[in-house]
Amino acid sequence: MTRSLTLGYSPCPNDTFIFDALVHRHIPLSDLVFHERLEDVETLNALALKGALDLTKVSYHAFGHLRQDYALLRSGGALGRGCGPLVVASRPLDMNQLRNQKIAIPGKLTTANLLLQLYGAGFEQVVPMPFDQIMARVARGEFPAGVIIHESRFTYQKQGLHQVLDLGQWWEDATGKPIPLGGILIKRALGPQLIAEIDAALRRSIEFAFAHPETSRPYIKAHAQELSDAVIDSHIGLYVNDFSLDLGDEGLEAVATLLTRAEQRGLIPPCDLPLVESPAPAL
Repeated sequence: MTRSLTLGYSPCPNDTFIFDALVHRHIPLSDLVFHERLEDVETLNALALKGALDLTKVSYHAFGHLRQDYALLRSGGALGRGCGPLVVASRPLDMNQLRNQKIAIPGKLTTANLLLQLYGAGFEQVVPMPFDQIMARVARGEFPAGVIIHESRFTYQKQGLHQVLDLGQWWEDATGKPIPLGGILIKRALGPQLIAEIDAALRRSIEFAFAHPETSRPYIKAHAQELSDAVIDSHIGLYVNDFSLDLGDEGLEAVATLLTRAEQRGLIPPCDLPLVESPAPAL
């Protein structure tokens, strides 16, 4: 008897790289079968809020609203240094000039928006839209600035845009911790045994991807916004790292710090459940 699970993740290269071996069964999975759904991160956030997926990539901002029903997996997420969202504008500006201005964001529940709100007051006039529209609309002058994520980090200068603030660097300077961007959540109702099994399988999927990078390349290119091998490699290199294999104590502390600060600002509800249900892997 197969055990079927619904799985959501984005079409971005870091996610398709991570999940390729899992969904295409390049690794042993016993009787587990994953039915994947590829959507932009804000759509995944909304689906998780409805409880529509057993297992899904979400923004850590969204996780702050989902902790009663979902636990965090130790593997598969995006967390690191030098990889945060950027505030960009069509001309050189500083953040003070953007207070009380309309700012384009890739979704209200994205970590990008959470970091913008944690940065300070006066940035509440946000306009959510698909992340791949932000650069063009800022370049056309529809908005004085936008917060960009994913591949846009590597291509915004081609649109004539200027960096106003690296929100990830601001976070690192303020906390000394890596920046939590997105994590993999699983329904707590599935129970700790199955959760641990899936967490271990996800880690094997990432290990396979690192060992056989050519295997996932057709799948990555079938879904990527930018098809350049150099951009794809840069994207994977930035967002898939040791924290993707296992968050470890440092990664979990970074997530806890982000959520605690968001709670203190009233941006997410409090929760006393543990972040993870899966035990730390044996060394």
